[in-house]
Amino acid sequence: MIALDVDGTLVDHDGHMSVGVREAAQAVVAAGHEVMIATGRSLKATLPIIEHIGIEYGYAVCSNGGVTLRLDSGLADGYEVLHKATFDPGPALRALRKRLPSAKYALEDADGNFLSTERFQDASFGVEAIGVDFQTMLEATAVRVVVFSSENTPEEFNTAIRHIGLSGVTYSVGWTAWLDIAAAGVSKASALEQLRGRLNIGAHRTVAIGDGRNDIEMLTWARRGVAMGQAPAEVIAVADEVTHSVYDDGAAHVLRSILG
Repeated sequence: MIALDVDGTLVDHDGHMSVGVREAAQAVVAAGHEVMIATGRSLKATLPIIEHIGIEYGYAVCSNGGVTLRLDSGLADGYEVLHKATFDPGPALRALRKRLPSAKYALEDADGNFLSTERFQDASFGVEAIGVDFQTMLEATAVRVVVFSSENTPEEFNTAIRHIGLSGVTYSVGWTAWLDIAAAGVSKASALEQLRGRLNIGAHRTVAIGDGRNDIEMLTWARRGVAMGQAPAEVIAVADEVTHSVYDDGAAHVLRSILG
């Protein structure tokens, strides 16, 4: 069972996947391994990656564990949603707004729509965000909440998030002043563990590759957790090994090692 992060792992920060990475991913799929995309991206932004690699059957984890898919090319859409972990975003949003009043907020609801303030849009959403007022966001049911501040450094943003002391949710801070929030106890690792049990794959036969703070749980969950070369220090610290950076096809090196 091989879990693969997308941004910073399979694709660089311009969204480009090298030929070497694509071919290595295709090779482990062809060899019969359970290859699963495990990403912070929402469903519609994850599907093009699955299609590009050519995974027709299997599973995928989106929205940092908030959405789990079963892939089957025989289905009308090529997939079905197995599980969505939803939560009430109100308490977290109110606390964040009080501390970060100028930040931008977006929310993925249970129907896959994105609601946003201040025309906030990001490629990871996969759909055009719908502009709403903050009160509407408070009343929605969320799968994923995103907070972005262009006026704070990542360090300032991190300090603010720690000061808030969010409770009842799982969160991770990205490369920039960017925060992803999921339901309490939900992470890529929690969703992958559900799938591992479903497939009856031994815990010792798990590999994960990632580069972000939202990959920390996944890397510690896997028997072989591999951090990308450009990952932050705290991600590298929990990994079993470190590969090359995304710009040097680090993921391809790991995938080829699995093929022996």
